[in-house]
Formats: sequence, structure tokens, C-alpha cells
Amino acid sequence: MTDPKETDQNEPIREYFNFREVFTYFFRKQDPTNKPSINLRIMHGINKFSIIVFLIALIIWLIKRLV
Repeated sequence: MTDPKETDQNEPIREYFNFREVFTYFFRKQDPTNKPSINLRIMHGINKFSIIVFLIALIIWLIKRLV
């Protein structure tokens, strides 16, 4: 049986590897009653592009490192 104190200590480590928010960022639904400004929409577009470029670079780096 595991010690409850042991599992509580592992929770902060688990939070570092929680990528749910990153993946759901691309599929968020906008509130139809509150239309975002053009600046906010552009900011989200740049953020999505940055995440995609980072993930592509990470994949390329891992492939070069492993091969």
C-alpha cells in the first residue's frame, strides 16, 4: 500500500507534464455574447503559430538526436 504523503509529493511534478491546456488551446470555443477585439484574436493566432513551430522544432531536434 502506498503512503498518502508520497503521492502528495508527486503532484507538483505531475503538474509540469500536464499538456491538456496546450492541446485544448487550439479548440476553444468563443463566447458568442462577448466578441474579442482584433488585438486579442491576433495575439491568439500568434500564440498558436508559436506553439506549432516549437513542437515542429522539438520533433526535428529529437529525430536528429536519436538518429
